[in-house]
Amino acid sequence: MLGSNPARSDADAKLRGEAVFGADLASPGMLWAAVSRSPVAAGHIRSIDVASALKVEGVLDVLTAADVPDGRTGVIVNDIPFLAVEHVAYEGEPVAMVVADNRASAEAGAQAVGIDIEPTEPVSTPEQALAPGARLVHPDWNRFVVAGGVDIGRDGNVVAEVVHDPGDLDEAFAAADVVVEGTYRTPRQYQAHLEPKMALATYESGRYTIEVSHQYPFRLRDRVAQILGVAPSAVRVVGHHIGGGFGAKLDVSLEAFAALLARRFRRPVRMQHTALEERLVAPCRANAMVAVRSAVRRDGTILATDVEIVSDSGAYANNGPALSSIPMFVFGSIYRVGTARIRTRNVYTNTAPTGAYRGVNGPWLVFANERHMDAIADALGRDRRDFRLASLARDGDLMRNGQPLEEVSILREAFDRVDELVPWRDIVSRNQRQRDAAAPSSPPAEAGADVLRGAGQAAAIWLTNPMPGHATVKLNEDGTATVITSATENGSGAVATGLRQIAAATLGLAAEAVTITMPDTDATGYDAGSQGSRTTHVVGRAIADASAEVRSQVLDRASQMLEAVPEDLVIDAGVVTVAGVPAAGLTLGAVAQAATWSDGPITAGASYVTPTPPHDPACATGMLIKGWPTPTYHLHQAEVSVDVVTGRVTVDRYVVCQEVGRAIHPDAITGQIQGGVAQGLGFALSERVDLDHGRYVQRTFKAHGLPLAEDVPKVEMIVMEHADPAGPYGAKGAAEPPIVPVAAAVANAVSDAIGVPFDTLPITPEAVLEALEAEPNGEAVARAAREPVLNRDGEQERDTTGRAS
Repeated sequence: MLGSNPARSDADAKLRGEAVFGADLASPGMLWAAVSRSPVAAGHIRSIDVASALKVEGVLDVLTAADVPDGRTGVIVNDIPFLAVEHVAYEGEPVAMVVADNRASAEAGAQAVGIDIEPTEPVSTPEQALAPGARLVHPDWNRFVVAGGVDIGRDGNVVAEVVHDPGDLDEAFAAADVVVEGTYRTPRQYQAHLEPKMALATYESGRYTIEVSHQYPFRLRDRVAQILGVAPSAVRVVGHHIGGGFGAKLDVSLEAFAALLARRFRRPVRMQHTALEERLVAPCRANAMVAVRSAVRRDGTILATDVEIVSDSGAYANNGPALSSIPMFVFGSIYRVGTARIRTRNVYTNTAPTGAYRGVNGPWLVFANERHMDAIADALGRDRRDFRLASLARDGDLMRNGQPLEEVSILREAFDRVDELVPWRDIVSRNQRQRDAAAPSSPPAEAGADVLRGAGQAAAIWLTNPMPGHATVKLNEDGTATVITSATENGSGAVATGLRQIAAATLGLAAEAVTITMPDTDATGYDAGSQGSRTTHVVGRAIADASAEVRSQVLDRASQMLEAVPEDLVIDAGVVTVAGVPAAGLTLGAVAQAATWSDGPITAGASYVTPTPPHDPACATGMLIKGWPTPTYHLHQAEVSVDVVTGRVTVDRYVVCQEVGRAIHPDAITGQIQGGVAQGLGFALSERVDLDHGRYVQRTFKAHGLPLAEDVPKVEMIVMEHADPAGPYGAKGAAEPPIVPVAAAVANAVSDAIGVPFDTLPITPEAVLEALEAEPNGEAVARAAREPVLNRDGEQERDTTGRAS
């Protein structure tokens, strides 16, 4: 059962088009509502004219800030108004709501609302936000309340600041033989889910019911309650099939609007984003700048690393203050870097608020870290793989937060496993032979090398999100089992496969005999939603514990019926038998019926929260995420071809070695790896989310440059299993990490191919051609400049990477 690939429980309904997604929902007598949004990125609201909107046939009412709850709310910082009051902070900010008896009228009414705004020059970039004398995005920022009253380093346009400074960097840099510096820039990334955000709300007997397709129903419940000023128990959230999310459906969107209107009109109210709205207000992955400076000895010892990070929160804080802690677990974690200073600032700009996208900040942090490792290796003339291996941390080494690394030696195994499949030196030698065939004094195109090849590696450590999960397992009177949980199936298969298999394995059932309910905050214990690869590990652990209790109850009841001690009983294929006496048995249905009519139904519930690992609570200021629980280890290797005539980058081969704890459903894991790599390739090579004076430039799927099937190679995968004692049957998180190292591995490969460092994403054909024009023979020049260096044993070594000669 475990380690096999039973069919997904939702496969048939989805393949036949019978699955009910949020976008399919309707209710008799429902109204439609739409949002009128700011057309500019920043400005003062002079007036709002609703007269034209009210004249649209079917429009029932128009609400502005004067008609809704005042004050501000938020996830960590209470900085978001229900509707814009006096000022707008980004294009697309809600200004008014229009309710009508049909969707077309609601949307026409929203377009007809006259919003007179005196534009203000927007604070468009983090650099502008941090410039001396910069205009404040929120002049009243110091009045915003922070959850728990904690100090997160807020100051003007700085939403949050995390600083780790041991105070000994100057001495380390003074002792350095080489100082290597790099600045790494990455853009926003749009989640590009197909199903738009929506909400269907009703109000009855003082309670709100909101039907949605959402990744985190309990957060939605709590946020709607916060916005409306009611108790969380006054809000019920019912989940449906989700048409993609990737982090975009973790917070509130239209739901509070629909709930307020349902109470006002005492009728169901339905809302749904248009395609343009999806893009205008999408909580994209944050754009960021990472500057890294390292003090290095010529033998390759890294004495110190100084990291300065600025990320763009957009107009409101959202999760930015928490995500600002993540650099503490990326830099100075898997590699020994001596001492380190890390400063992270998350800043306000007049742009759409950023948020969560698969891997949150990981792809751009690992991009910076791994590009910098290549830069150090290049500066020293070292083989890039050998340099990584020589710098790897050891089990028991401390991360920057004081947390001991567990099983980081798995990474060394990953390097070995990948090398067995695709020997690094064979790739390097092949690429070097091609380069040698070109005249070193000529630009590549003139030398006849129209296609240059390169290879790159990137390693990473990633967490399994620890937040709480709960499940109730009941044995039905027909011998099947039902799992009641608000864990959400976001497409990964964690619910549709993994959780069912865990319950089935514990209860002695086939996976097909286990049903898992859809989310309902009234009917289940708290669950922290589909995020951070937590579902199989955390909810799976709760299900395993609850199923074990159900199993115990079954054995106790069956022992009475079979006149045997529980220890002598086994459960297999839904039948309880006495060990060694297979003829003496009872079906689970018979046991469940007997229990129901004597002691009551067989049920059990369990909860699980991953404990916070040991750490130093005083390691940094402003830090909200204290530990890096249930870490997994990853190595990616990319081989690319670069056409020097067109600038096009083709990924020829891609290998992933990923540690998962235990592969409960191997096909689901490999599917997540393939999908994560596809998204990572888009981030690395083609996707554009550009901002022009605070406004998004790309506004369609086509314009975003999402990768097509022909752009994505079949990923070769090595799945390593190192069971986690706390996980259900040893499982750890698996779905989120595959995206994290991709951009780094590809950028390292492209840089290797053309000999020009790519420290800014995306690496588009235009960017490649610009790099080649600026430095047409940069590859040969860079190689010729290197000198022999000493290895860790003090011996002179010759570089064999093909990056230096």
